[in-house]
Amino acid sequence: MIRSLLLATVAAAMFASASWAAAPIIPAPVSDTPREGAFQLDERTVISAPTNDAQAQASARYLADLLLRSRGLKLAVRAPKAGERAIVLSRQGPTGEAYKLDVDGQRITIASAGDAGLFYGAVSAWQLATAEPGRGPAVIWARQIDDAPRFGWRGVMLDSARHFQSVDYVKGLIDRMALAKLNTLHWHLTDDQGWRLEIKKYPKLTQVGAWRVPAGPAPAADFDPATGKPRVIGGYYTQDQVRDVVAYAAARHITIVPEIETPGHAHAPIVAYPELGSAATPPTATSSDWGVFPYLYNVDERTFAFLDDVLTEVVDLFPGTYIHVGGDEAVKDQWKTNPAVQARMKELHIGSESQLQGWFISRVEQMLEAKGRRLIGWDEILEGGVAESATVMSWRGIDGAIIAAKLGHDTILSPEPMMYLNNRQSAAPDEPPGRGAVVTLKDVYGYEPMPTALNADERHHVLGVQANIWTEHARTEERVSKMLFPRVAAVAETAWSPAAAKDWKSFADRLPAELGRYRALGLTFDETPLKVRALSEPQGGGARVALLGAEEVGEIRYTLDGSAPGAGAMLYSQPFAAPLGTRVRAQAFRGGQPLAAASDLTIDARSIRTRASQELKVCQGALVLNLEDDAPLQGDRARFLVDIMNPCWIYEGADLTGVSQIEVAVGQIPFNFQIGKDVEKIKFRPPATPEGELEVRQDSCEGAVVATLPLAPATRSQGVTVLTGKIAGAAGPRKLCFSFTQKAVEPMWVIDRVTLVHGAGHDR
Repeated sequence: MIRSLLLATVAAAMFASASWAAAPIIPAPVSDTPREGAFQLDERTVISAPTNDAQAQASARYLADLLLRSRGLKLAVRAPKAGERAIVLSRQGPTGEAYKLDVDGQRITIASAGDAGLFYGAVSAWQLATAEPGRGPAVIWARQIDDAPRFGWRGVMLDSARHFQSVDYVKGLIDRMALAKLNTLHWHLTDDQGWRLEIKKYPKLTQVGAWRVPAGPAPAADFDPATGKPRVIGGYYTQDQVRDVVAYAAARHITIVPEIETPGHAHAPIVAYPELGSAATPPTATSSDWGVFPYLYNVDERTFAFLDDVLTEVVDLFPGTYIHVGGDEAVKDQWKTNPAVQARMKELHIGSESQLQGWFISRVEQMLEAKGRRLIGWDEILEGGVAESATVMSWRGIDGAIIAAKLGHDTILSPEPMMYLNNRQSAAPDEPPGRGAVVTLKDVYGYEPMPTALNADERHHVLGVQANIWTEHARTEERVSKMLFPRVAAVAETAWSPAAAKDWKSFADRLPAELGRYRALGLTFDETPLKVRALSEPQGGGARVALLGAEEVGEIRYTLDGSAPGAGAMLYSQPFAAPLGTRVRAQAFRGGQPLAAASDLTIDARSIRTRASQELKVCQGALVLNLEDDAPLQGDRARFLVDIMNPCWIYEGADLTGVSQIEVAVGQIPFNFQIGKDVEKIKFRPPATPEGELEVRQDSCEGAVVATLPLAPATRSQGVTVLTGKIAGAAGPRKLCFSFTQKAVEPMWVIDRVTLVHGAGHDR
């Protein structure tokens, strides 16, 4: 009793003295109205739901489990006794996914006539209970929330074809989606690099097509003693596992949409069943190359019988309305040169290979319609013409969605780069490998999916928005999570909250609470863009220090005396001068709450003249990737930012005053990129030695060579090698351009980092 009175007194005082703040919920609710008072949540609170309502009981237990895991409060699920504080789930509310949430001093009432609405209301109640970090009791401000989603399709695509994830990981992602009020998991199960779904009639799809040797000489030399062959990676989902995952998702009001790629991205199934392909010489092994393969299904009736059999098993596993059939990046070269395909085109009076793809997709659509399902595909399916019932997922910008809606097709916005979460979240060197473009949390939040080119009637065809995580370069589950979160929170708010209510400042204010929930539940997310890093350069006898990190999210506080930074430490506003040896401790905050762990940085003679490849500029920027080395097989691997079409780097403002030597850490990566004839555009200067050289030029990439570092020592290592040599450039801040001489693209030489070495006596 004394503790309850104390909590009530504290809450009343806080309410009286503090300005009311918006509910710390992501995604933001439609309306949030303050009321007087507060609810004290503790271990004596009970959760109540109608006893004869299985869905309501399930949501009540889900809420109880979340509170136990995040706050350590074990709440009973039962009817409240007289005088007991309770969280009550009620069916007297709006329908579907909408809900009402009322908080007063005695009750939190979650009301919805819809199963999903009741579940989402419970999630919001948990978010209110975890507004502040910590375990134990919590104070929840009195308020009334009325909420409903903006879009019916709120999705994430998980690519399990390029790298396989465990069933437990997929379930964990489903749980995280449910907490973000996302309702569609687009599961990319087949592609050139792997077939991940058990099809009982065609066992070789997984016996052969689910396994491959990773690219590069290190994996190729890693022999499995049991087979005498290089070890393979991969995996697949049995049908029993899929049924389990589908049921798990349904319990959290998430529909799984499987993707079975056609007619392209078919390398893996063609390896398993060569008769399905169009090439004169079919592939013999599943590949670890990335990019766009030329292998397409042929257009024989046997192939359509195969696809019909596959889809029969697929629809038995996935009860949702939609089956995704891909349709993207189908290079038509094999169709053009295949006599049987050309004869079929003539027989069908089809004048182009693009029209043939339209006919192909229409055949698949007819199969799905016969099974009571609807086809969805990437925006290329529009090029050959498809039935109006087909749904179009627009990834090449928004034009596909605009065209689709104007033609009467339903559409989903999923454009790259903003909805492609395999792009880097920041320019920090320790970001996970992925595509090289930087798409920040604020970039994702700022994306508006509804095209302004559509009128009111056409806008009804926009079903929603989806973010995609392609996993070519995300070989671990941890990295998949880091690429997804916290950016998925921004996607969720775009998909759920009213467009007019979106506000970056409000979102950023609510972000610390969301990150706190991730931490309380032990969930992985990318702290790198929220963590402070230093970029320093020589200035006089010391350094000019810039602090980077949490740009546009929070503020940076720092100390120079070795003390821990806090919300009251010096506020960083601009680069500052510091003597060598200075210890900078820095941390990013929002509203006094830390966004990530503090950084401890020492400014010394090497750090001010060292740049990682991610801190250099690429010379052209045609196809920039943040790649991981293929070695060592165990342990950490280096990461290299490289434009694979023009492997060339620029160090701007490189101060060569007093510099006599240069150190460059280099690596070599396999050129495992399917880019077709574009490979002919990659040009190198001819090498002077058999192994080639790294050339350093001053002022421009056509300027005078000021250093030449032979690559011979690096050819003996599969990892990173530090090359050292003299540099003879002019003094003062200049531009240095780095490029390799070589005869071919394999292997591709890359830079890990560059260090300018000051003369003797100056680095101490």
